[in-house]
Amino acid sequence: MADAAEQVLAPDARRGARTDARSASDTSVVRRAAGETVIELSDVRVEARERVLLDGVDLAVRRGEVLTLIGPSGAGKSTLLKVMNRMVELESPPLRVTGSVRLGGCLDGRLDGRSIYEPGVDADDLRRSIGILFQQPVLFPASIRDNVLFGALHHERLSRPARRERLEKALREAALWDEVHHRLDEPAANLSVGQQQRLCLARALAVEPGILLMDEPTSALDRSAAAAIEALIGRLAEERAVVVVTHDLDQARRIADRIACVCVEDGRGHVGEVVRRGDPFFDRLCRDTVIATSRDERPRPARSDESEEQTG
Repeated sequence: MADAAEQVLAPDARRGARTDARSASDTSVVRRAAGETVIELSDVRVEARERVLLDGVDLAVRRGEVLTLIGPSGAGKSTLLKVMNRMVELESPPLRVTGSVRLGGCLDGRLDGRSIYEPGVDADDLRRSIGILFQQPVLFPASIRDNVLFGALHHERLSRPARRERLEKALREAALWDEVHHRLDEPAANLSVGQQQRLCLARALAVEPGILLMDEPTSALDRSAAAAIEALIGRLAEERAVVVVTHDLDQARRIADRIACVCVEDGRGHVGEVVRRGDPFFDRLCRDTVIATSRDERPRPARSDESEEQTG
């Protein structure tokens, strides 16, 4: 089992499985045609002091798709998300990123084709284009209205009519408007945990990002609340790219257009196989991938409200 935890799936098991046939079981979600690449990682390496967390990562994210990241705990899935919008710089100490992370697809005309880690690229502006939803709901001690509009008002000046329009649009996209439209000035803390997670999603959507990153967005929710988030993910990808970290392989099978396997070899995470829906290997990857704790990670407590380890 140690070898299986170190490498998600042996390379030999991946060879010879590539064809254009579609899976007969592909009935769980409506497929979308993926568009242009909106962010591309090339030979990315992430270091924390003397430890290499991720190495040699090559990955492209396309508009109009749901890309899920699966693999062992500790492989670096959450770190990989944070690389995409420079939140690794907020770690203590900050993580060092080398390689190239470039925006494309006119996601941000000012940054199109540039590496987001180049000097002069404003991280705050970048995070307007690339939003993130965490494992646990993170609320401000304020009203539902103020929580949703917080980021939007930080980035731009909106008239009162524009604020109302943006508020309703974000809450509708998060499937929360019908539940809260009559109580927008109540404290956000009064909402259920599932509603709080959708509120955080609405806050991310209110800044109108082209890419939405989701770090195990349903792991702290009950089955009903998790199903509500899953139902939203495909719709959200119709207008943007969505990247989801999940340890739930059944969930990955249900929501993904493509699955990227984050492996651990020699204590370093890297992206191994990337498989699209319709490939015969897609269901096998979801079924056979080993989700185990790598040797470099401490045992994880069996708690649903646990925050993700720094290295994912």
